[in-house]
Parts: sequence; structure tokens; C-alpha cells
Amino acid sequence: MAQNLLESSALSAFCGSIATMLSAGIQTDEAVLMLAENRERSRFQEVCNIMYHKLVAGESFSQAMRASEGFPHYAVEMAETGEQSGHLEQVLRNLELYYDEEDRMFSKLRSSVGYPAALLVIMAVILLFTVMFILPVFAGVYHNLEGSLAAQSLVSIGLSSTIGWVAFVITVVCAAVALYLSFSTRNEAGRARVMRLFEKVPLTSRAMYQLALSRFTAALATYVSSGVTNEEAMTRAIATVEHEKLAERLIAARDSMVDLDNPRSLAQAISEYGVFEPLYSRMLNVGMRSGSSDETLAQLSQTFFDDAVMQIDHSLDHVEPLLAAFLTVAIGATLIAVMLPLIGIMGSIG
Repeated sequence: MAQNLLESSALSAFCGSIATMLSAGIQTDEAVLMLAENRERSRFQEVCNIMYHKLVAGESFSQAMRASEGFPHYAVEMAETGEQSGHLEQVLRNLELYYDEEDRMFSKLRSSVGYPAALLVIMAVILLFTVMFILPVFAGVYHNLEGSLAAQSLVSIGLSSTIGWVAFVITVVCAAVALYLSFSTRNEAGRARVMRLFEKVPLTSRAMYQLALSRFTAALATYVSSGVTNEEAMTRAIATVEHEKLAERLIAARDSMVDLDNPRSLAQAISEYGVFEPLYSRMLNVGMRSGSSDETLAQLSQTFFDDAVMQIDHSLDHVEPLLAAFLTVAIGATLIAVMLPLIGIMGSIG
């Protein structure tokens, strides 16, 4: 199923278009049909056609989304939340912004690693050619030297070969990672894998947590505004979370809310288990006391989202310079690997 998911740009366009037509008073089945008619034959049109037939058969919008197998789990869950709370249009607007930013982020990632990845591959080929073909030529010359010349030359060729192989291995690893990132971001399934990888990388782990927190908070705000209890809203919102660390904290917080001996409020549970930073926990507490918890949660969701996007942009801005710096080092290692034997010969003769 993951391979058939719509790309982020298509998801953003779909959600934005449906939201616009809903605001104009057009029914969901008619809106989906209009989208299908205005597109050439593609996966997008196929998804719209499937959804249209499910909608006219009496299924809900979120059920039609799930049946089409073209939408990520989070988008389906949020659409279902919007239907239940009566805020489907606003939820779709939020999804439009989210997937538009996701598409921009991955486009920037591709541009940051694509060109350096190609250069890394070329450099790996050059290094391999150097250590397998050029250095053996020098080794053959060294074997023809006599006495102290041969001994000094062997030191140079050994050091040169070591530098060449180390540089080659590191270059291949960096090229493989860069190519993986470049190609994985071309479809939604690959992007999901990249997101999980970013969760484990120190440079981007906090941004991924903030992004997951934004998605959770948006779902929680929608459920709270629908009138369900905070405990039920918490349980349903947790179902939209795929970030392991955040999910663990949320489950522990939810369990404390339903603890019969000492139940916590929503704000207390979130604060005690470190789901939000202290400042944002206090904002939620104030919002709950003033009776505007759903509005406060919606504002916090946008804050977390903006913070995550800023951190990701900052991290991506460092990718290209780092790869360029490594390329410079790799070129230097190549030159050293070639020049050391010559320096050894000149030193031995001198």
C-alpha cells in the first residue's frame, strides 16, 4: 500500500481543493468527481475515482480515503477526526499546509544532496582507480630499487595505499547515504523511511519530535473541539502518533488521566510527563482554565510545526556545505595518495 500513496504535493493539492469546494457549498462526492475530471490519467485520478464511487455508495469521506489506499495513515485519521467534530474543512486546510511544507522540505533535501552525491560517486571511482591501478605502478618501480631506496619507498607506498583505501571507503559510504536520501524522497513511502531515519539522527531528532508533536496537538485540538472528554480525545489523538518516544510519553500521560486513585487533568498529565516544554504546558493550563483549550491547542500545534520546519531548514542548510567540505578532503586524499610515492622516490634519490 505504501508504494501507492500520493506524493506530498498531490496530497496538498487534494486537501486544499476539497476544502475550497466545501467552503463553496459543494458536496464531498461532487468535489471529488470534479477533481477527477480535471486531471489526466494518473494515480491522482485513480484515487479520486475510487473515492467518488465509495462516497456515492454511502461511505464517509475518511472511509473513502482509506479505501483508495492513496493517503497516509495520519491524513485519514485527521479527516475522520474532522468529520466527527464537524471541522472537516479546517482539518483539510491544515493538511494542505502540512503536506505543502513537507514537499518543500524534501525538495530542498533533494537539491542539497543530489549534486554532491553525483560528485561523490565520481570521486569514489577516481579513488578506486588510483589505489587499484596507479599505485601498483609505483609499487612495481619500488621493487626495482635497491637497498635503502627500496625500504624508504615501501613506507611511502604503504602509507599512500592506506590513505587511498580509507578515503575510498568513506566516500562510498557518504555517496550511498546521499543517493539513498535523494532517491527515497521521490515517493511518499520513501519519505516515511527518511522521516524515521531523521528521528534517529541527532541533528534532526528534535525537529522530528516537534513535527510529531504538532500532528498530535492538531488532532487533540480537533477532538477536544468536538465535545468528547479529554480522556477520549487523548486516546484518539494518540492513534495518530507514529513517533515512538512521543507515543511512550503520551500513553503514560493518558494512563495518569484515567488513574482511579489520583487522576490528572489533561494539562497536568502533559506537564508531568514532559510532553510539552514547561512554557507550553503553562499555556495549555491557562487555556483550559479560561475554557479555550481547543483554541490553545490549535495555536500550540502551529507553533510546534513552525519550530520543526525552522529546525529542519537549519539542518538542511548544513548538508551541502558538509558534503562540499568532504569532497575537498577526498580530492586532497587522492592527490596525496598519488604524490606520496613520488615524494618517496625523490627523497630516496636525494
